Amino acid sequence: MRTHYCGEVSESLIDKEVTICGWVHRCRNLGGLIFIDLRDRQGIVQIVVDPKRDEEFRIAETLHSEDVISIKGRVNPRPVSMVNPEMITGKIEVVAQKISILNKSDVLPFPVAEDDKIGNVNDDMRLKYRYLDLRRSSMTKNLLLRHKISQVLRHFLDNNGFVDVETPFLTKTTPEGARDYLVPSRVHSGAFYALPQSPQIFKQLLMMSGLDRYYQIVRCFRDEDLRADRQPEFTQIDIETSFMDQNSILNLIEEMLRELFLKVLGVVLPNPFPRLTYDEAMSRFGSDKPDLRIPLELVDVADLVEEVEFKVFASVAKDNKCRVAALRLPNGSKLSNKEIDNYTKLVGVHGAKGLAHIKILDLNAGMAGLQSSLLKFLDLKTLTAIFERVGAKDDDIIFFVADKAEVVSDALGALRLKLGHDYNLLEGGWRPLWVVDFPMFMKTETGWTFMHHPFTSPVETDRIKLKAHPEKILAHAYDMVLNGIELGGGSIRIHNPEIQNAVFEIIGFDFKTAQEQFGHLLTALKYGCPPHGGIAFGLDRIVMLMAGASSIREVIAFPKTQTATCLLTNAPSVASERQLKELGIAVVKK
Repeated sequence: MRTHYCGEVSESLIDKEVTICGWVHRCRNLGGLIFIDLRDRQGIVQIVVDPKRDEEFRIAETLHSEDVISIKGRVNPRPVSMVNPEMITGKIEVVAQKISILNKSDVLPFPVAEDDKIGNVNDDMRLKYRYLDLRRSSMTKNLLLRHKISQVLRHFLDNNGFVDVETPFLTKTTPEGARDYLVPSRVHSGAFYALPQSPQIFKQLLMMSGLDRYYQIVRCFRDEDLRADRQPEFTQIDIETSFMDQNSILNLIEEMLRELFLKVLGVVLPNPFPRLTYDEAMSRFGSDKPDLRIPLELVDVADLVEEVEFKVFASVAKDNKCRVAALRLPNGSKLSNKEIDNYTKLVGVHGAKGLAHIKILDLNAGMAGLQSSLLKFLDLKTLTAIFERVGAKDDDIIFFVADKAEVVSDALGALRLKLGHDYNLLEGGWRPLWVVDFPMFMKTETGWTFMHHPFTSPVETDRIKLKAHPEKILAHAYDMVLNGIELGGGSIRIHNPEIQNAVFEIIGFDFKTAQEQFGHLLTALKYGCPPHGGIAFGLDRIVMLMAGASSIREVIAFPKTQTATCLLTNAPSVASERQLKELGIAVVKK
């Protein structure tokens, strides 16, 4: 039926006959002529219907938006006055010789042609009629971009010796940080499979199988609360390799990302990517995924306020588990009390008990050039030292938080982001970053837990030292951050069974629990496991960033809502009594 896509009809086809198919984007009846904008996934082309062709003109008069039609016609150059430089096909038009209506469309629940008006359409409506939403050019463009990104990544990994291997979807439930989606087994009554949160165990087993280099663009499942960058099912670019150290893996992944951005967006990323330790990232930016486009940094001032009269500062400054930090906002002295109150509420959400501030009107005027309730507790010598350290200038405002170290980092890190966006401080471009040297363990109310996952290799390989001081142990772990978004994370894995058992013991897994959960892995480690490591990227997040979208829902064909429901199919749904009986399951109604 079709000889060309609409977006492919160009000047090279002038005076030639084409057959194109698609949806009526717009139809304009000017009396003497009818103009039809015909759309498919590749673009839009203008069709001209001459009234001298009675049958075609009659059919064209009946057309409405989203009718599906086929056009056979001749390609003509547009009159100079009608050339549209905004369209790829803007220099030509197709003069209709035959129009066939393939299907009619009912009245639409929301306009598809007016892409710029979609902001007025409820998100639930868009998801309910997702097939209509995807017809919009911006959404089609996002899916085509996603396809191209996947192609480039596959090409790079294929050319670097990686093998695409599928791993199971029906697997064993394991503690990986989020809730599993469970799948009941009809054959094994009372037993359940789990949908994988990641292929972590299987890709390590592939390394033990001698495959050497593995990758997979794979669906993963996590039953957790949703946000703009999370979905219950998502796609990972999963990578694992043997006989490479951390530095070699990071260099390879950098090369992959540079090739991706160059081929897809024509963007040259830096070579090499900057690297920050976890401690430095938290100290300077209050986040382990800092947005480097914002030129604001946290500055520690505890040593300068240990002896001041302000007890909130002095008492905290003497506690090595606490922190006093400052954040300077250039030209922020004009902030109103209401604006400052709003920022105080923001840091309060992150656990801070307050937000102190000093407005600098004139540095040369001493105390007279400052505004703050802190001035009665701080002498000019202390203030001058603080101003020098933070690089203060006239018309600045300096914010302070004094509290436990993690509270200060979280609170001022959130304030840094908010100020950066509120005052248009974001510098342009793409700012990739590796965050490395994460802590191996985190302290909880009940003991120790892992920061990434329990298969991450600790830097310390002496079992006695490892168990003696878990709080001091760093991990061979790394995260890739781009413009404040964590794109992915990985680590060197444990390949020694003694170290793996020691890690399990630290996080509270006794021998029996470890064998029940990970016996297959522990057994495999005994039979010649190579040193190996890898990384997993969130494909949805990569596409979201490269598409300039605000949510991963804009780059996923059929996403779920914030309550993990599919409005298109009304999933999840209730199972029938017969199905439940076959599975041996009873539903407890709330």
